[in-house]
Amino acid sequence: MYNELPADERRGVEEALLHDSELATACADLLLAQRTLDGLRREPRRAATDAILQYSRTFLAR
Repeated sequence: MYNELPADERRGVEEALLHDSELATACADLLLAQRTLDGLRREPRRAATDAILQYSRTFLAR
């Protein structure tokens, strides 16, 4: 998934993917999920941050 395997182990995985369609399908699903997650926003929207800060100020007023 992240190209972290040594070359000899990677070749073994690639060989397994060629001969095991269920494993290949699972791998394809994981790659799609990885690409989808990599594209997601990694920080909250400004409105969400503002709402949390506004809510926290209600405790300071007490």
